Amino acid sequence: MSASLDARGQRATSGADRLRRALDLAIAAPGAILTAPVVAVLCVLIRLESPGSPIFTQERAGLGGRPFRIYKLRTMVSGAERIGAGLAVLPGDARITRTGEFLRRYSLDELPNLWNVLRGEMAVVGPRPTLMGQVERYSERQRRRLEVRPGITGWAQVNGRAALPWSERIELDIWYVEHRSLWLDLKILARTVRMVLGGHGLYHEDASGGVDLGGGDGGGDGG
Repeated sequence: MSASLDARGQRATSGADRLRRALDLAIAAPGAILTAPVVAVLCVLIRLESPGSPIFTQERAGLGGRPFRIYKLRTMVSGAERIGAGLAVLPGDARITRTGEFLRRYSLDELPNLWNVLRGEMAVVGPRPTLMGQVERYSERQRRRLEVRPGITGWAQVNGRAALPWSERIELDIWYVEHRSLWLDLKILARTVRMVLGGHGLYHEDASGGVDLGGGDGGGDGG
């Protein structure tokens, strides 16, 4: 079971939490440095194909429901959330750029999330950060997914990713919170590599409002 929240909605820090944070830094720090040249090249390709900033930012719900700004590579035309299907995304969505299709295929659009990990806003493994508006509709049980830092990858992602209904993804995230361990995190990381290379389950239209414009995290990336 996860640690209880304190009066400010924060989880009590345990030895396992400190070790997990150390592992996050050990992965994110060299990861951010090594992928910086790749991100730079991708930013140029994004900008050449579509006007607008190559980096997309959006407010998401973090630990305890506190808002933070997530960083991603833009995969759709600028202002995509205001045109077409809005916050929904469909297979073959015309708003997705050619470069964006490649980024989504291998989840490269999420590389800037490493900076969110370094800033302490995210973890490498955890529930994907969702929109603040979706959190407002959570039941008391669903709010349990906010008891841990949101992650770059998570239990829901390696068990179907965006191919699952939003409500089912939340249940998988709650299961993760209740059974979280370093061994489970390592298992998720290993399965993530296989899934990203396979490129399965990236898109899904979810009538519940848990839409997926960013490769599995329930939010748009129109920039």
